[in-house]
This record gives sequence, C-alpha cells and structure tokens, in this order.
Amino acid sequence: MAQDVPLLAGPQEVRSREQRPARTGRTVGRRLRWSWLGLLPFFAYTALFFLLPTGVVLWTAVRAGNSFTGANLAATVHGAYLTGLEHSVEVSLIDAVIAAVLGLLLAQAVLTSRHGFVHRLVASASAVLANFGGLPLAFLFVAAIGNAGVLTRALSSHLGIDLSGSFDLYSVGGVELVYLYFLVPLMVLVITPALEGLRPQWQEAALNLGATRGQYWRMVATPVLLPNVLGATALLFCSSFSAYATAQALTNGTLSLTSLQIGNALSGNVLTSSQNVAAALALDMIILVVPLTVLYLAMQRRTSRWLAQ
Repeated sequence: MAQDVPLLAGPQEVRSREQRPARTGRTVGRRLRWSWLGLLPFFAYTALFFLLPTGVVLWTAVRAGNSFTGANLAATVHGAYLTGLEHSVEVSLIDAVIAAVLGLLLAQAVLTSRHGFVHRLVASASAVLANFGGLPLAFLFVAAIGNAGVLTRALSSHLGIDLSGSFDLYSVGGVELVYLYFLVPLMVLVITPALEGLRPQWQEAALNLGATRGQYWRMVATPVLLPNVLGATALLFCSSFSAYATAQALTNGTLSLTSLQIGNALSGNVLTSSQNVAAALALDMIILVVPLTVLYLAMQRRTSRWLAQ
C-alpha cells in the first residue's frame, strides 16, 4: 500500500512567495523604535518614584550646609542610631525566619488538604492580611492584648492570668509579634506557587525507588525549594525592616528602630543637620534592602528554571 508523502511546494506557491514583499531592515527597525514607546510610562514612573527619591536621599545624606561630608553617614553607626539599626535588623531577622517557617508549614498543610474550600479560604485571607498593617493593625492588637485589652481582661478575671505582667505589647517583642500578623500571610502567598510546582511524579518516583517521605523531602524537594525559601525570607526581612506605620502607631515612636528614628528626625526637628542624618539613615536602609531584593529576584528566577524543566 502506498504511503502518503509530503509534496514539495508547487510552482504557484513558489510564485506567491516571491510576490510577497520582503521585510526590510528599515521596517523592522521602525517597529522596534515604536515598540519602545509602550515602556515610556514605566520608565517615567520608575524615574519619578524610585530614581529621583533615591538621588535626593543620596544628595542630602552627603551634604552639610554647602559642602560634602561623610559625617552624616558616620553618625548613623554610632550611639542611638547604631542601637536603632541593631534593633531593626534583630526584629527583621527574627520575624523573617519565624514567618518563613510558619508560612511554609501552613502553605504545605493547605495544599495537602483535600478540601478545595480551605485552599481558597486561606489564599483569600492571606491576600488580605498580607496588606493589613499600620494604624488598624496596631489598634487591633492594643484592643485585644493591650494593658486594658479585651483578651487581657478576660484572662485576668476568669483564669487569673495576668497577661500584662508577663508580656509587654509596646516593646521590641510586641512589635515582633504584631509584624508576624502580616508576614506569615505574605510568606504563604510567595511560597505557594513553588510548592504547587513540585510534581507528584517526583515523589512517586522516589517512593518507587525505595526512598522514604523524609528522604524525598531532604534530597528532592528541599533542593528545589531552597532558593525560593531563601528569596522569600529575604523579602520578609525587607518588609519588616522597612515597616513604619505599625510600629509608630503601636509605640508612639518611642521604640529605637531606624524607620522610627527617620520619622522623628523629619517631623520633630526641622534643622538641616537632622534632615541630613535622616537621609543618611534612609541610605543605610537602602544599602541593606537592595542586595536582599536582588537576592530574592535571583532566587525566584533560579527556582522558576528548576520547576519549568
């Protein structure tokens, strides 16, 4: 029986191809030039709200009167400013690690659940709570577990537990607890796509080869998820390190944190030197946050390549 063989292009098809106008380099170049116009709003937005403020902060941080100086940057690593920087790094690091662990466990528990309603509920709640902060969040905790909060009074009157005597909401530990309220949902949002990218075939193949579930998570899943977890932890650190409104509303600006010190310098003292030191503190925050942001983007790209294979 004869087999179907693909035919070559006939004379009419050849002539029709020859009649088509060839794309010249000038036409392609013109299209490329016009395509860049669509990115102009993005470039304008980036320049206006990112590059320009960063340049102003850098210019102000190295100025003292009409001359350039490094005294402002030197002042930020001494005395109370150094203490605030240490407290900010401590709070951000502790919260980032705790939120990464809790968010990872919560996301994995939700994905392994057989109820789709639970998955949708946690995803929706995480999207809302990850953006819930500032004065409403501070008021929520003050009304719940503050010195005269509802839960504090209920535990004291019914169970004899003095929560206000063992825990201070307005201290560094209190700020760390409040920050977890929006950092854990943020971790759930960030890590869920990576967990969903783990193919069931990988676990089935590992189990068929005699591996246990613990060996699968240690030798297969963990190397794939580790870049994403590290990047997400860096993102959580940046979110906690740059948070201002929640700590300001909770402690009235009395806590020694870099973000609060910047706000106090700008709002409580209009001297040029205070503004220059505040800009130097902001520059310190940029120096710490930018490398971690780059790390987050690099880890996200590496994980996406792994999961796309």
